[in-house]
Amino acid sequence: MELVSQEDLDNLFAFLPCRTPQAWIEEALKQEEILLLNHCYLEQCAARNAMGLMFRCPDKPDVLIKMSKLAREELRHFEKVHELLTKRGYTYKIMKPSRYAGWMHEPARKKEPGNLVDTLIIGAYIEARSCERFASLVPHMDDEIGAFFRSLLKSEARHFKDYLTLAQQYSDEPIEKRVAFFGDVERRAIESEDELFRFHSGVPS
Repeated sequence: MELVSQEDLDNLFAFLPCRTPQAWIEEALKQEEILLLNHCYLEQCAARNAMGLMFRCPDKPDVLIKMSKLAREELRHFEKVHELLTKRGYTYKIMKPSRYAGWMHEPARKKEPGNLVDTLIIGAYIEARSCERFASLVPHMDDEIGAFFRSLLKSEARHFKDYLTLAQQYSDEPIEKRVAFFGDVERRAIESEDELFRFHSGVPS
């Protein structure tokens, strides 16, 4: 199994505006079923979003290649999560999503190329946060789930960098200010109180 390096994790943690609050980790340990069900759903969403970018950017070969590979990986992850939750006696269903994606996408610019650049930056944050949450949970989970989450770290760490690279490539200007802007949005989503527990939810209220 190819594992993520500490350097890759350090770069990812440096990119994110904050670490997962301990209160979320404690709640996650009580909510195994919801954690796995929502994780399964999010792998579907990640594949759908990647394919959406492919249809949106037929004239951008680098987007097509990177997103095609990402979509295939996310669908394989979906299959593995679905297998795991079924093994544990849970029935897959789609639940009400968290506020996270809505908060991140709401301030995205409407005109191009700004909208594409913002969409790619948001994708980077979503992938990075997923990776950080896997890393945060691994020490606390049982051997089976811990090993599975650990196996996902390598690809998730690569995905966030792919999104950022594409964002800079298609921006007319440096993306640092937009990255910082969405970092502020992301921090609020992660550190503020949240009534709904999900994989990307905030502090349990």
